[in-house]
Amino acid sequence: MSELRYWIWLAGLEGLRPRVRYLLARRMGGPREVYFSRREDFAGLDFISEAELAALEQKDLSRARRIIDDCDREGIGIVTLNDALYPCRLSEIYDPPLALYVRGKLPPVDELAGVAVAGTRGATPYGLRMAQVMGYGICKCGAMVVSGLTRGIDAAAATGAVMAGGPCIGVLGSAIDGQDTYTDLARDVAAVGAVISEYAPGTPPRRSHFRERNRITSCLAVAALVVEAPERSGALLFADEALSQGREVFAVPANADAQNAAGSNRMLMEGAGPALRAWDVLASFESRFPNLHEQSGRPLPAGQAEEYAERNARQPEPAGDGEAGPPGSAKKPRVRRVKKKKPVDKPPGEEYIDLVSQLEGLSETQLALVSAIDAPHTHVDDIIERTGLAAAQVLGELTLLQIKGVVLQEPGKRFSLNITTKGQK
Repeated sequence: MSELRYWIWLAGLEGLRPRVRYLLARRMGGPREVYFSRREDFAGLDFISEAELAALEQKDLSRARRIIDDCDREGIGIVTLNDALYPCRLSEIYDPPLALYVRGKLPPVDELAGVAVAGTRGATPYGLRMAQVMGYGICKCGAMVVSGLTRGIDAAAATGAVMAGGPCIGVLGSAIDGQDTYTDLARDVAAVGAVISEYAPGTPPRRSHFRERNRITSCLAVAALVVEAPERSGALLFADEALSQGREVFAVPANADAQNAAGSNRMLMEGAGPALRAWDVLASFESRFPNLHEQSGRPLPAGQAEEYAERNARQPEPAGDGEAGPPGSAKKPRVRRVKKKKPVDKPPGEEYIDLVSQLEGLSETQLALVSAIDAPHTHVDDIIERTGLAAAQVLGELTLLQIKGVVLQEPGKRFSLNITTKGQK
């Protein structure tokens, strides 16, 4: 605990660049030594500016103590650069974060072939469908999905990973406790992997944080996959970041005249690897990661692109995030979407749809989950216990049932059926 507060102090000290934080911790022997150093102790360090020297004179540890208390209360883990759980891939980059805030459980990053998936927020049904298929296939092949979790392609890829049972890591460009970013999808990702951020609880949002996040998202993976990106897109900046870290870059092809994919199509012209399925990305890594295998078993169920597109449109957009635009361009105002009330379309006297028709097409596993939800507000732990299935599989199938409209998720990881038996009114 005593050492942890110094890590958090240095990691969150305003006015320091990430690279300077890292070099100070390494050159001075650790954050504690940095904290107790005087200005003259930094003499000869040519990587630090006068403004940063002034920032280091701020010795208040109250914020660090408050962050530790907040994380304890909210069940948020803290992994520092000095911890065994800290991924080696992340520690090897130019400016690794000194601390990560974690919801869920970090997968064994260095043992997995991670694929970072990115693309436009304003995705077409084709783009959403391909992102889901890729996210699902990557996990089914024994690899890991890394996603920024922002609306559009990133979220669709993470949804596919959850459907496959993970593993998946969501990397936030805002505080770990941000209400705009810790959505239902983020909770599902934390259940099959982890949601991480280098920004402590209570950190105010800044537009620059989302660009800084790219270095973490790409370095946790061995390859980057861009699905549907226009000419001016943050996904292209992300691909550049991945290339600078020595990662292989792939793109999903689209129609030649598709403006929404003009940037990703151009990437293919410039040498990015074409990816029609997940194994196209992972095949070249098979010798490095023996657990990789070509996807087998049931593919991702079809016919969900339009349903996901509507659900995706209602996801909140993180403050400060956005596609790359002309310098100085104004950010479009966020519009609250109000779901229209569905009109009653059942003719008088017509009986409600039969239960058998509503459950038609569900797999045996999904039917077992429906049977386990024998009362409203059933907790997920009870569902897991009654079915005897793995937690990751249960959460993945429940997400799929939500998309199908069979199940409703409620606060506290509780679920209710959204089906109507014959004769109900």
